Amino acid sequence: MAGHYNEDIILNIRSTSLRKLGIVSGCLLYGIAAHAAENNDQDRLARAVNETIRPLMKENDVPGMAIAITVKGKRYVFNYGVASKESGQKVTNDTIFELGSISKTFTAVLGSYVELNGKLSFSDKATKYLPELAGSSFDRISLLDLGTYTAGGLPLQFPEGVTDQQKMVSYYRNWHPSFAPGTYRQYSNPSIGLFGYLAAQAMGEPFDTLMQEKILAGLGLSHTYVRVPSSEMGNYAYGYSKRDKPIRVNPGVLDTQAYGIKTTASDMLAVLEANMGGAKLGGTLQRAIDATHVGYYSVGNMTQALGWETYAYPTTLARLLAGNSSDMALDPHKVARLDPPQQPRKEMLFNKTGSTNGFGAYAAFIPARQVGIVLLANRNFPIPARVSAAYKILTVVESLQEANAAQ
Repeated sequence: MAGHYNEDIILNIRSTSLRKLGIVSGCLLYGIAAHAAENNDQDRLARAVNETIRPLMKENDVPGMAIAITVKGKRYVFNYGVASKESGQKVTNDTIFELGSISKTFTAVLGSYVELNGKLSFSDKATKYLPELAGSSFDRISLLDLGTYTAGGLPLQFPEGVTDQQKMVSYYRNWHPSFAPGTYRQYSNPSIGLFGYLAAQAMGEPFDTLMQEKILAGLGLSHTYVRVPSSEMGNYAYGYSKRDKPIRVNPGVLDTQAYGIKTTASDMLAVLEANMGGAKLGGTLQRAIDATHVGYYSVGNMTQALGWETYAYPTTLARLLAGNSSDMALDPHKVARLDPPQQPRKEMLFNKTGSTNGFGAYAAFIPARQVGIVLLANRNFPIPARVSAAYKILTVVESLQEANAAQ
């Protein structure tokens, strides 16, 4: 009858409403608990970073640092000190640092990008793209040899007299390897620098233009530069030399390819996320990034990929320190070629150090954990201190992940 309800229906409605209220209340309580847990994680991470970085800066007289961490897409940036001792300008999220040799990972992406576009093959010999070297040792040296520092003993730096392209070509023409290509790794700016130069030659465009327009813009990096524009010079930190003088990197032969990128901590998080597949770039650029993770040679516990150096994960601090030691950077090391090349695996730690005369940097990421970290400093302080600090912070991140997974 109109205006009357069956008692059972009324009770059922009341019961359903109460259950819905319980669900809503439960969701609210869960949301509050999750928010509290997240805040607690942030607090613990902030404490760990503070306890690690503040003593490090004091011990190494580092004026300013930015430490950036990505954990499953959540970003954390911690800024310390000053970008300029003279002006007192603080380090902020907009502060631009020199990456040094972390730039090599960008060069590796460009080389892979050119290969995926069908313009070259890593097995091609160097002289195919620089005919001026025909008849030299580079008739037998491949692009892959150059990109993995296994060309036969190219030195860490060019001699001081190599100041322009003509002198660069002359240097390469007269250089003779100490080892057969593909047998020894000797870390070298002229090696991977030539790799990047030849990749650009294959595309028929200047390297700097390709890097800025195809790679940096493709990654959506709005504060990363080959050459810092005048409009951004106010955000460009000063580095500090051993004599504590403010300096910035000087132009040099193949500088962009080997050590020339400048960026912010936030932009570097985007780079690490792209390397872990979190940027959802798709297309040729993502495949080019993924291709830089392929391992070609093993050197002790470290595997040499293109730009990145990799370790089976979990790994130890001792292994990371050995792989990033001055011995590994300065001396030749016999390699074992991986045949076939080692395809990328998620259970790996990828890392790279970078230095200029006034700046020091370190980046690492672990795809299986979706965790990455970058340390940027305006002082070239010892690499073991950088690696140890990052490892300590990553250990805290992993413990937080394990605790949350157990809940």
